[in-house]
Amino acid sequence: MARFFVEPEELNGQEIILSGENAQHAKVLRLKAGEELLVCDGVGRECVCRVQEVNPVILEVLESRNSVTEAAVRVSVYMAFPKADKLEHVIQKATELGAYEIVAFPSARCISKPDDKSLKKKLERWQKIAASAAEQSGRGRIPQVLVLPSFASALERAAHADKALMFYENEHATTLRMAMETGGWKTVSLLTGPEGGLEEKEVEQARTAGLQVCTLGSRILRCETAPLCALSAVMYAAGEF
Repeated sequence: MARFFVEPEELNGQEIILSGENAQHAKVLRLKAGEELLVCDGVGRECVCRVQEVNPVILEVLESRNSVTEAAVRVSVYMAFPKADKLEHVIQKATELGAYEIVAFPSARCISKPDDKSLKKKLERWQKIAASAAEQSGRGRIPQVLVLPSFASALERAAHADKALMFYENEHATTLRMAMETGGWKTVSLLTGPEGGLEEKEVEQARTAGLQVCTLGSRILRCETAPLCALSAVMYAAGEF
């Protein structure tokens, strides 16, 4: 079933008119009167609709409901700025895997630290990547892509989750499996470092802030692999796979 994303206020009535890129997409799909499709507001609500007219594309709302494809656990992926387009890859795949949001932040060993001017354009592109991945993977919600100004602000925000985890290659005592054994969590934060890893003082900052430091195994994962590995494991532990 075809899926379209619109602004939340457009789902308030019994009729929806597709415009702009959505109208163009509908034309490419060659929708016909009588066909059914899904229209989502990007924040977790969706409507089953029937095509009434195709020029313009007018839809009749048959059913309004909460999205049936969103994970019960809200997982926030916190990733230190990586080089090149690695963050784009993580945003796309994390969206497919069910991440609630993706949060980028600077850390001591980050090679890439976008300035304010370039960051605005990057954020727009990153959000479009999340939207495209959400549509492709059948999500009812588009994860928000956020940028925080400092490592400290990332720790403070991540610590509010029911389960807040940081991954560090020099941690050997606590595994992710051990960290996830205690149940009752509905929100999870996963924080990973850049290509050069995290400094020891940053790890201590995380512990002080309330994050649990753990390992992803005996092999050192690339900065773009670690968050996706951790996200997949958490989704499995939550019963999503």
